[in-house]
Amino acid sequence: MDQETREFLERKFDAINGKFDAIDGKFDAIDGKFQETKRYFGIVAEGLERKIQQVAEGVVNLDEKLERFRQGVVDEFKEVKSMIKLSYAELDRRMITVEGEVAVLKARLDRLEARR
Repeated sequence: MDQETREFLERKFDAINGKFDAIDGKFDAIDGKFQETKRYFGIVAEGLERKIQQVAEGVVNLDEKLERFRQGVVDEFKEVKSMIKLSYAELDRRMITVEGEVAVLKARLDRLEARR
């Protein structure tokens, strides 16, 4: 191979190597941006994880409060039913007494009217 052909090929290979170096530089820049984006999304993901954890804790707390409220309502309902039952029994007893007294008074009234 003669000197001129050798120099020509070296210039061409140098130009091609230069283009590959430029492409490598672009890949390095893309890789840098990718790493930067990856770090950014890592930070965003950590923030979201914290917020999701806070929401989950809030849901657990709300569930516990709701369960305490529900149990309180159940207890109060049982108490009201018990009070109604006692009140009904007392009213029933009083009605039986009144009905008995009315029956006695009616019998007396019937006897008094029969004597006339």
